[in-house]
Amino acid sequence: MLEAFQAALDTPGLFWLFLTIGAAGLVRGFTGFGTAMIFVPVGAQFLPSADVVFLMVLMGVFSTITLFPQAWSKADRAEVGALSMAAAVTVPVGLWIMSQMDPLTLRWVAAGVIGVTLAAVISGWRWQGKLGWPGRFAIGGAAGIVGGMTGLTGPVIIVFYLANVRDVARVRANTIVFLAALDVVIAVNLIFGGMASLKAVILACLLGVPYVITTLTGKALFDPGLEKLYRFASYSVIGLAVVSSLPVFD
Repeated sequence: MLEAFQAALDTPGLFWLFLTIGAAGLVRGFTGFGTAMIFVPVGAQFLPSADVVFLMVLMGVFSTITLFPQAWSKADRAEVGALSMAAAVTVPVGLWIMSQMDPLTLRWVAAGVIGVTLAAVISGWRWQGKLGWPGRFAIGGAAGIVGGMTGLTGPVIIVFYLANVRDVARVRANTIVFLAALDVVIAVNLIFGGMASLKAVILACLLGVPYVITTLTGKALFDPGLEKLYRFASYSVIGLAVVSSLPVFD
């Protein structure tokens, strides 16, 4: 236990991890998403891939405590349930892919996923048709694969929801509830698959302090009337995280 705690304190780039998770919590608090899109590109520079994924799951526990109760009452539970069931089936596939790929390749993949997501939402692309239950299962399944492979649980579902013209409060609630369910699924698979480390748990507890504080701050600042401002701020922080962490700058 003491050795694991010391190992967590000796984590390379610990200052940058603290700074990044603080920014991620602020964005997550007022948008309902963004933690992994901000943290993964930076965390992948200093931590093993499995630890990055596990850390994102554990961070999800902290954000769930602060955001889930209110979101649950506003979410479309039938839709979120379908998305979650599909993700539960595909998460093991994503984790297997992660275990087979080298860290540098995963960093490029993560940067690519975030970049495409960011481009899609900034461009204002909108889905004009109706997505039935097969489509919802496909979206949930894709989120499970990407989440298990990179720790990026949000991008697929973010594109799905932001591409639809819907009430921003409902979209935010659905996103929070789905990401909470996906975190549980990934955590179970990591633990039973022997990929969860004690160091990652301790590191998550350390990072959880600033994360909870900034998530609560972001939640307090949330105002549907300022949606454009929130999105601009979120996109800027996410873009900076991706660009600054590209392997070409190593």
